[in-house]
Amino acid sequence: MFEDIKVIKRDGKKVDFDGSKIAIAIKKGFDSVIQENENSKYTEQDVNKIYNLVIEEIEKLNTNKIKIEDIQDLIEELLKQESYFDVFYSFAEYRERRAQSRRLFFDEKKQHKFLKALEDLTLKNSNQDKDIISPFEKMVDYGSTISKEFAKAYMVKKKVAEAQEAGDIHIHDLNFMPVGTTTSSQINLEKIFNEGFNTKNLHIREPKDIMSYTALAVLVITLNQKEQHGCQSIPAFDYYMAPGVVKTFKKQLKHTMDDMLAYTDLDKFVAINGIEREIEKIETVDFDISIFNKYSRESKQVQRIFKLSYNIAMKKTEKITAQAMEAFVHDVNVIDSNGKEKIYPTINLGTDTSREGRMVIEKLLDAIDSGIENEQEQLAPFIIFKVKKEINLNKEDINYNLYKKAIEIASRRGYPAFSILDATFNKKYFKENSPDSEVAYNSTNMRVMENIIDEEKQIASQRGNISYTTINLARIGIKNSKLINPEIEGFDSFYQELEEKLNLVKDQLLERFETQANKKVFEFPFFVQQGIWLDSEKAKDEDRIRKIIKQGNLEIGFIGLEECLMALTGKKRNNDEETAKLGLEIVKFMSEKIEQFSNRYNLNFALMGTEDSELAMKFMKMDKVIYGTLKGITDKEAYTNSFEISEEDNLTKKIKIEGPYHKLTLGGHMFKIKEKMTPEKLEETIQLAKQNNIGLIRF
Repeated sequence: MFEDIKVIKRDGKKVDFDGSKIAIAIKKGFDSVIQENENSKYTEQDVNKIYNLVIEEIEKLNTNKIKIEDIQDLIEELLKQESYFDVFYSFAEYRERRAQSRRLFFDEKKQHKFLKALEDLTLKNSNQDKDIISPFEKMVDYGSTISKEFAKAYMVKKKVAEAQEAGDIHIHDLNFMPVGTTTSSQINLEKIFNEGFNTKNLHIREPKDIMSYTALAVLVITLNQKEQHGCQSIPAFDYYMAPGVVKTFKKQLKHTMDDMLAYTDLDKFVAINGIEREIEKIETVDFDISIFNKYSRESKQVQRIFKLSYNIAMKKTEKITAQAMEAFVHDVNVIDSNGKEKIYPTINLGTDTSREGRMVIEKLLDAIDSGIENEQEQLAPFIIFKVKKEINLNKEDINYNLYKKAIEIASRRGYPAFSILDATFNKKYFKENSPDSEVAYNSTNMRVMENIIDEEKQIASQRGNISYTTINLARIGIKNSKLINPEIEGFDSFYQELEEKLNLVKDQLLERFETQANKKVFEFPFFVQQGIWLDSEKAKDEDRIRKIIKQGNLEIGFIGLEECLMALTGKKRNNDEETAKLGLEIVKFMSEKIEQFSNRYNLNFALMGTEDSELAMKFMKMDKVIYGTLKGITDKEAYTNSFEISEEDNLTKKIKIEGPYHKLTLGGHMFKIKEKMTPEKLEETIQLAKQNNIGLIRF
C-alpha cells in the first residue's frame, strides 16, 4: 500500500513515500541524546521499534497522502508513549530549531536584513581605494557577515537580538557564535613544550634551544588562534623561555670546552665524559664554574680553559637569545590571526629572577624597542611587564634594572603596559617562584584568576575567556534621568533596568555557553586535544567540551559610566563627592549581581570594564539619534570607556577616583595614561597607582 502514498512537503510538493527517510530521522533523534553512561546507549533495536510503530500507525490511517509534519508528530507521540523521553525532547527541540531556520531563510523581513548586510559589504569593498584587501580577506568578510546575521536571527532569543540591534548591549564576536569558538586562552608554554605536542600531520618534540623555543611559541600561538577568535596570552613568558636559554648555554659550553681542549691537546688529559655528564646536570646558567675543577687534574691551564669557556658560552648564548627574541617579534607580527583584523598576542613577563629568565626579559624588551622596518603601528606582541615589590619595584630589587628599561621604552613608545601584582586582588594569589600564582592580563585587559569551579585551580594559565557581552550603561542612565522624564525621583528605575539588562546578558551568555559547551573534543584538535585548557588531557574525541571550558570566564562588560552619572546627577566624579560615591555604588551593584550569577550557576561570571573605542563611538551615535545632543553626554564623538573619567588634567585625582573600581571589575580593568611622560614621571605614576590598588596600567 505504501507505493500509493504521497508525502506532502512543506512547500506543497508531493513526493513518493520513502520509509528509509523516516528510519534515518528516528535514528538521528536517538543519536542526538548525550549518554553519560557508555553501557546505557540505545541500540538499533530501539530505533527499529519506534520505526515499526510509526509504519503501523501510518498503515492504520488508510490514506493515500500524508503531510511530513504529521509523520514527525507521530514520531514524537510514539517516543513519549514508549517512554523514550530524552529522545523525544531532543527530537522536538531539533524540529523547533529547524522551524526557526526555515523562518530565517523564508521570512521576508529577515531575508531583507541578510541582503542589506551583504549589499553594504559589497558597496564597501567596491569603494575601497588605498585600503586594498585580498580576495581571501573579502571572502572572510562575506562569511563573517552571513554568520553574524545568522546568529542574530537564529541563535539568540528575539529580545536579545532586538537589544543588540537597538544598541542596548553588544555581543562581542557575534559572527563566531555559529562555530562555537571561545574567545581567548592563557597558554602554559612550559607544559606544552615539556610534553611535546601534535599538529595536524606530525608530532613536535620538546625544543632543544632558545631559537626552537621562540619558533615553537609562535607556532603554538598560531595554531591555537585558528581555533579561537580572540587574543592569546602567555602568562609567564620569561619563566617559559628560560629553560631554552639554559639548553642553549649547555650546548655552547660543551662545544667551546671541546674546541679549546682539543686545540690545546688537553682533550686526552682530562675526563671528557665526566665533563659532559657535569654539563648535563646544569639547571641554570648562574653557577660556579669551579665545579669542573675536579676534572682538571689540578692543571691551572685546564681551569683557565673552563673559565674562558664559560664566558665565551655566555656571550654566545646572549647573542643567540637576542636573535631568538628578534625573530619572535618579527614572526608574531605576520600572524594572520582573525581574517584581516590584527589581534595582538600578549606576553606577560618581568618576575623571573634567574639569570636566564632575566636574559629573556632583557632581550625581548630590546627587540621590541628596536622594532621592525617600516613599522606604522604598535608592534605585536603586546607586552605587559609584571611589577612586584621585592622583585623589580624598588632599587634594591634584583630585576629593578629591567623594570627601568621597560619604563624607559614605554615613555618613548607607549608600551609595554604594566600590571601590578601587589594590588590586593592580585597579591592574595602570589606565591614565590610559582608563575601560575601571578595574575596575567591580555591585550583586551581581561583578567582570569578566580575559579568558583575549583579553588585549587585558581591559576593564571590553562584558562581563558569563554565569551563576553557589553552593556550600554550610558543609555540606562539617560533613560532613567530627569533629562528624559522630569517626574523621576531617585534611582530606583535606573537600578531596576540595570538589573534587567544584567539578567538579559546573563541569559544570553548562558545560551551561548551551551552552544560552545556542546561542541566535541575532535572539533578542536589543538585548543582541547593538546591541553591548552585545564582538564582536557583525558578527554576523548566524542566528549563534549563543557567540563573543560567551564574553567574559563563568562564576562559582562560596560561602557559609559561617566556619561551615565552625568545623566543621573548632572555632575562629574572629579568635582562632586556624591556622584563619585554613586559611581562606585553602581559598579558594586553590578559586581554583586554577577557574583550571584556565579554562585547560582556554578560558572565563573565576572564583571569587566570594557575598553573598546569603536563600540563606545557606536553606542554614542545611536543614542545621539534617539535622544539628541545632551550636554556633557552625547555632545562628543564617543562615550568614555569602562569606568574611566573624562577629565585628565589632574593625574593624581584620576588615579584616586578610578583606583577603587579595579577590585570591583575582576574580569578586566585598566588605568589609561594618555599623556607622554618622562621615565621619572612614569615611575612615580606606577608607584601612585600601586598605592591606589590599580591592577593594570596602559597607554
